[in-house]
Amino acid sequence: MPDTTPPPAPPPPRLSPGEVEAVARAAHEGQTDKAGRPYAEHLRAVAEGVRRRGGDDEQIAAAWLHDAVEDDALTERWLDGAALSRRTKDIVLALTRRPGEQPEEYAARILATPGALLVKEADLAHNADPARLAVLDEATRTRRAGKYRAGGRTKRPSGGGRRSVGVAPRTSRPVVSRPGVIAARG
Repeated sequence: MPDTTPPPAPPPPRLSPGEVEAVARAAHEGQTDKAGRPYAEHLRAVAEGVRRRGGDDEQIAAAWLHDAVEDDALTERWLDGAALSRRTKDIVLALTRRPGEQPEEYAARILATPGALLVKEADLAHNADPARLAVLDEATRTRRAGKYRAGGRTKRPSGGGRRSVGVAPRTSRPVVSRPGVIAARG
């Protein structure tokens, strides 16, 4: 007797890189960074930083969306139903701070989520960019400079070497960087 089980349905098409960028730009429309620049410029810089560091399309998509849930630009429900890979969604969620979350928990989640550390490193690099910091007023620049001092160390869960993980002194926000590189989340 022949097998009458229908073949599995093909996976739904995923958002293209251009569509992810358009979603991120629309979600953050009207939002500005601390220098008053359109927030989409930061997202573009992080996505480009991921690409330059050898990131793949899933990580680049996550870079475009890395602040969307945390900033309430998009909901977790939207993300869950979005035509994105599970890995992209996991990276976005790993980079989303939760209310009351301890910095060590946030850093551990980033380190435990495949692909998230590279996106976080690109985010930190752009936040610490001297050209970006130079346009800030003195008080903001001084306050943010304090965030770029990393603290302790932790072993990467995958066993892939050591990473610095610290807590920014005034914000209690974790910083994650390669050994010898001081970075912070701004």
